[in-house]
Amino acid sequence: MMNRRHFLDHLAGIAAFGASAFTLGGAMQAAAADLKRRNKSAILLWMSGGPPTIDLWDMKPGAATGGPLTPISTTGDLQICERLPMIADQMKHLSVVRSMSTREADHTRASYYLRTGFVPNPSVRHPSYGAVVAEQMARLDEGFDLPAFVSVGGRSEGPGFLGMAYAPFQVNSNGRVRNVGQPMDAGRLGPRMDLLNTIESRFIRQGRGQAAAEHAKVLTRANRLMTSSQMASFNVSQESEAVRERYGQTGFGNGCLMARRLVEAGVSFVEVNMGGWDLHNDCFGALDNKLPEMDRAMSALVEDLSERGLLEDTVVLWMGEFGRTPSINSNGGRDHYARAWSAVVGGGGLSGGLAIGETSDDGSQVVSAPHSSEDLMATICRALGIDLSTEHTATNGRPMKIAGGGTPIAELFA
Repeated sequence: MMNRRHFLDHLAGIAAFGASAFTLGGAMQAAAADLKRRNKSAILLWMSGGPPTIDLWDMKPGAATGGPLTPISTTGDLQICERLPMIADQMKHLSVVRSMSTREADHTRASYYLRTGFVPNPSVRHPSYGAVVAEQMARLDEGFDLPAFVSVGGRSEGPGFLGMAYAPFQVNSNGRVRNVGQPMDAGRLGPRMDLLNTIESRFIRQGRGQAAAEHAKVLTRANRLMTSSQMASFNVSQESEAVRERYGQTGFGNGCLMARRLVEAGVSFVEVNMGGWDLHNDCFGALDNKLPEMDRAMSALVEDLSERGLLEDTVVLWMGEFGRTPSINSNGGRDHYARAWSAVVGGGGLSGGLAIGETSDDGSQVVSAPHSSEDLMATICRALGIDLSTEHTATNGRPMKIAGGGTPIAELFA
């Protein structure tokens, strides 16, 4: 049975869009309100485990490190893996940053770094992409009930010092709320909400700080969402069979389709997780199974956003926490490698069809235009119109710039 802790943990984040109204002030509040009127969004396709980008986006045919796959031409000015023919048709909308060079090769630390723009620090928890975008861009429209930050099919990095109001609302790829069982009917939910409201009101009357009052607002938003017709945006089964088949009726396919439905409805940030990329063993056998699923879903998302007129206002970012070694190990796999790898980005007015930066002939090092996690995050924020000079004050009292002070990738804004 769902207990109070689970209920609050998993529904607190849905009020991010409401919390903005009382956490921002002055000029920052005015700037945020302007962003909200633009209704821009971002979708992060998170490849958990670290995909072998040398086999996908920055191939080395003929090199000892190149592997068995071969490159094909695309609708952009670059080649990609033969197992991604449908994405190849959409590359006019996407660019590959082939010169990512980052500093963490441990899964946990690298996931944190790539999702926040900061290396882990024991004295502070930094906000993730989704939390930053939620705080800056969450819609405040009267009657808009959906959360600002949704994580589909896996856990995301949290809101850090921005607070639980900006935590990801986690759902499975079938649209079910993470860690919450069967939905409660109104007859059961109503009395429980009344009890929680009574408890919150008592804390507020006792003057126990602002947290209780703000939490009561979160709870009100949560109740609205639970009963809102806008929850239908999570239900991909409402799409036609042809649309669902185009995306591929897999976990990742459903997640990408849900992402399109959510940004179309006005959600600011959606993260879709496709795991299983930690390919220390039988890398190429695994790619035979994984790449068709990724190819179908990712290409359908980009094509669908473009055809619906949404791509210009929606940034799409594909990445994992790092790449994998140019060398192939004795088990036919590739190991962790952060020194040289690729990320893919498009939409939001960014230039498509480009290969940014270059790696050496064997893929072991970046030889031009190296870019960091901070640079990539700064690029996404700038494409969304977020002011990179914005500073937050962390819990340790230190000022923190958005994206760790990174520099946007100039070629993508040509």
